[in-house]
Amino acid sequence: MRILVVGGGGREHALCWSLAASPLCDKLYCAPGNAGIAEQAECVPISADRIDQLVEFARDQHIDFVVVGPEGPLVLGLVDRLAQAGIPAFGPSADAAELEGSKGFMKDLCARYDIPTAAYARFTEAAAAKAYVASRGLPIVVKADGLAAGKGVVIAETLAQAMEAIDAMMGSLVFGAAGAEVVIEEFLQGEELSFFALVDGTTALALASAQDHKRVGDRDTGPNTGGMGAYSPAPAATAIIESQIMGSIIRPTVAAMAREGRPFKGVLYAGIMLTASGPKLLEYNTRFGDPECQVLCVRLMSDLLPALIASHDGLLHQFDLRWVPEAALTVVMAANGYPGSHAKGSEIRGVEIAAKLPGVTVFHAGTRRGEDGRLLAEGGRVLNVTAIGPTVAEAQKRAYQAIDLIDWPGGFCRRDIGWRALGKRP
Repeated sequence: MRILVVGGGGREHALCWSLAASPLCDKLYCAPGNAGIAEQAECVPISADRIDQLVEFARDQHIDFVVVGPEGPLVLGLVDRLAQAGIPAFGPSADAAELEGSKGFMKDLCARYDIPTAAYARFTEAAAAKAYVASRGLPIVVKADGLAAGKGVVIAETLAQAMEAIDAMMGSLVFGAAGAEVVIEEFLQGEELSFFALVDGTTALALASAQDHKRVGDRDTGPNTGGMGAYSPAPAATAIIESQIMGSIIRPTVAAMAREGRPFKGVLYAGIMLTASGPKLLEYNTRFGDPECQVLCVRLMSDLLPALIASHDGLLHQFDLRWVPEAALTVVMAANGYPGSHAKGSEIRGVEIAAKLPGVTVFHAGTRRGEDGRLLAEGGRVLNVTAIGPTVAEAQKRAYQAIDLIDWPGGFCRRDIGWRALGKRP
């Protein structure tokens, strides 16, 4: 098969790494890719939001299957456009991707179908949103309705913080049109985890659990980011908890979307809060998480490609996947200043040495090669140093050993990835 992966981050490097190992894959392309992806796939200089160019490329190159990584092209309807061109793709239609594209849509769906989630209200006017916040208790959660690269959520501890978040989203439009509407939610107490399931429109196949680290600084301090590290499996996700998530959240959502005339195909990534009254849905993403995809891929024993094809073809009821029992952990190395403004073009050395450590894989997120072959930082999140081990503690140890071999003064990382699984902070 001739495969095209759309995207250029760490998630897409992990997907390319997995797909390149499939005996079904004869030729692998990635658009636009990055310096690490170039070792597994032929990179094509088409950005992920150039829908027309992507469809044209897939048609011209006789692509047999497209795997869409980021949420942006899904919401823009890339899968629909490819289907019109007769090219099968992994991922939801634009109508189904609204589960991620609009937090308000997701919350309304939960309300209609009794899917457990936080109490909420939707607002298109800042004054009404502020009045609602003032009438509620603290802390409270303010979310931009649309796509905001994982950064459009503010947990306000004070009334002033909540008002500032509303002004930033609705007044200053710091997230563009994504913040023209906001969702205000109750703050849920508990432990957070990520849970993934492949869906083919009717059947949902549980994948695995993970825990992300959203805040930029050690001890979960600083602003939210796209994710500074993750590990899998999450010890909190016991067999009973996973059964509850599938039974009360994932399967009802799949049935609800079918009933709404928006059948969902692709991967459902559920952000879950384990509350005293059971698991509750925080939000849905309609693609693999980043950096969660990295730890899932290194734990997956089965061939990923047939599973993605089965999702498209409606055949997941015939499918099963095998996972290694070991734990995987990934640490994000980001450019100094992230998630704020950061410089580009700093040189990174030692990645090849780090990747030779036993059990270590380095996925590239925001990298490029200079004309002289040097590895340069190009984005905010730049490398995902990933390790596998018999325990989270051992995987963590290996990941940080690899990081210590990487020479990059222009970057930083958190030093406590995995702390919750280990029950301690550094």
